[in-house]
Amino acid sequence: MSLISEALAIIPAVFADNPFGMRSAFDADGMWLFCFVLTIVAGIFAHLLYKFIPFLERHLERGISVAAYIVIAGIICWGVIDRFVFSSQWAGSTTVPPFLFMVMAWFACSYNVKLRTHLSFSEFRTKMPPAGQMFTLTLDAALWLGFCWIAITTSLRFTALSIANFQLVDGVDDVMKWWFYITVPIAFGLMSGRVIGNWLEDWNNYRSGDQIIKQAVIGGDV
Repeated sequence: MSLISEALAIIPAVFADNPFGMRSAFDADGMWLFCFVLTIVAGIFAHLLYKFIPFLERHLERGISVAAYIVIAGIICWGVIDRFVFSSQWAGSTTVPPFLFMVMAWFACSYNVKLRTHLSFSEFRTKMPPAGQMFTLTLDAALWLGFCWIAITTSLRFTALSIANFQLVDGVDDVMKWWFYITVPIAFGLMSGRVIGNWLEDWNNYRSGDQIIKQAVIGGDV
């Protein structure tokens, strides 16, 4: 079976309402080809979404991260009160927060890609000519998209495995683990949109002769 055939077989497997069939389709080598296309398409869609809805561009990832953080703090706070005041404890108080932390971390990571607060070696790159700066930024974009591609592929496979095994969050009877796992490829899809948006901004600056590399500010917009 060719990679293209395996990749195309993933689409009906997703909508077949058969977790075991979906897991089998996701385990095929064609999943890498499917997720490569998915990463690019998701990135373009996310970029257009941010472009035409500025409110989401400013607040989507930050809002999700802050909401997850507040829920984590609320669960832990209530867990302490419940244990030492009422001599009781909800079993999920120690298992749900780590999943919420995962949600918070990856959506925050996507937003910080927009802010360019990752390692960028800007002090070194600003001394390069414009063509050299654009080359390094293009290399950055390719590496980030590759990172997103790998993360989306592996996290979707893990999500399908969790669905097929009907995995519940430990200590909770009605919360599935895949509800949290599925947020990982979504976060990396948004991240790929940030990468595409950054590269297009850099390309426009390069063509117009404007400053390409700017100083990133941790915790602030640029």
